Amino acid sequence: MSELADWLSETRPISRKNAAEAIFDDLRSAIGSGQLTIGIRLPSEAQLAERYGVSRPIIREALRSLQTLGLTQTRTGSGTYVVTATPSPELNYGAYSARDLIEARPFIEVPAAGWAALRRTEHQLAALLELCDKMEREEEPHPWVLLDSQFHGLIAEASGNALFAKIVADAREALSLQSEMVNMMAGRRSASNLEHRRIVDAIKAGSGQEAREAMELHLGQVKQVVTTIIGEDQVQR
Repeated sequence: MSELADWLSETRPISRKNAAEAIFDDLRSAIGSGQLTIGIRLPSEAQLAERYGVSRPIIREALRSLQTLGLTQTRTGSGTYVVTATPSPELNYGAYSARDLIEARPFIEVPAAGWAALRRTEHQLAALLELCDKMEREEEPHPWVLLDSQFHGLIAEASGNALFAKIVADAREALSLQSEMVNMMAGRRSASNLEHRRIVDAIKAGSGQEAREAMELHLGQVKQVVTTIIGEDQVQR
């Protein structure tokens, strides 16, 4: 048997809770250790689903995160290939790089949170509280990421500043990809939920200063994870 066949034959059922994260970690570990070598084509979604005992949509979530991290590349009509064993230092989320987001978000989302505390409507506050509740209940990575994207977009809207809202909306896809990578790599979903709740509590209280501080803390934690993944020197270039 080939090394790939040997690896694939080792069935490794995954529990349903956080299944995509567990599969992502297992595949990333196999790539990093050389079990899945650079240049190799990964098994099909069906084969991976059988190996891990999960559905193909869960496999797609894990594969998408590997590609976002730069470890794999999907070639139309050919399959998904391992291209490197380490995260790309030039990490991009569509139109924006990891560095773009790290540098820009504090200057947009921190003041937006502060203004949201002063300008939000009751309807917007209710929607933010509902999003927090949904995120705290959600256990699957991709649905949580979609809620996270809505959360940051709604805060920008609640700021009452059309430019803040437009910038965050334009970067929505990149923000979602970054969120997915950060939570897959660092398992920050529970911590993010607490940080989100603190932001909304400050907005509910009408405290612009506390809302800004809470958002700054949240974005600082995201920056810490990203710099760990791609290297601080790459962020500072």
